Amino acid sequence: MSRPAILQHIRRAHSATWKNNPNLDKIIRVDHAGELGADRIYAGQMAVLGNTAEGPTIKHMWEQEVKHRERFEQLINEYRVRPTVLTPIWNVAGFVLGAGTALMGKEAAMACTVAVETVIVEHYNDQLRTLMEDPNVDPEILATITKFRDEEQEHHDTGIDHGAEQAPFYKALTEVIKAGCKGAIAISKRI
Repeated sequence: MSRPAILQHIRRAHSATWKNNPNLDKIIRVDHAGELGADRIYAGQMAVLGNTAEGPTIKHMWEQEVKHRERFEQLINEYRVRPTVLTPIWNVAGFVLGAGTALMGKEAAMACTVAVETVIVEHYNDQLRTLMEDPNVDPEILATITKFRDEEQEHHDTGIDHGAEQAPFYKALTEVIKAGCKGAIAISKRI
């Protein structure tokens, strides 16, 4: 099959929803990458803090992130979206970020959570606005992103409640992590 024929075949294979909303491809790809990263961040935090008093809190957030990742893996398959080629990098980077901030202490781990979840909540809100402009929006996708956004906000609030703002160099640490998250989102949309 020639390259144009392959592309036509791929386009025809996408669902009617994808044809009605070309943003859906990018949304699913970037959210899959983000949820994989979040899964790995909490895995890193659990590796360091799992046996501490913060362990059950981190485990709860991690379990939600695993469900988010699994759902976006289903959507990747259902809508035949190409995942980002950077998946192996986000896998390692997420774990290193989670473990690295946890090694700095529980407050730094929670500061990491606050920074990441701040960016993700904003990102999900932007996606919801984009999707709601589409009169043919898939209500299941809308409900999924809304539910996950609310759970990410819960994680943010948990981080604040568990001492994130007491982390050494809180402002600098969170700004660096936020910038990294925004960069990862921009790259994952395209690559």
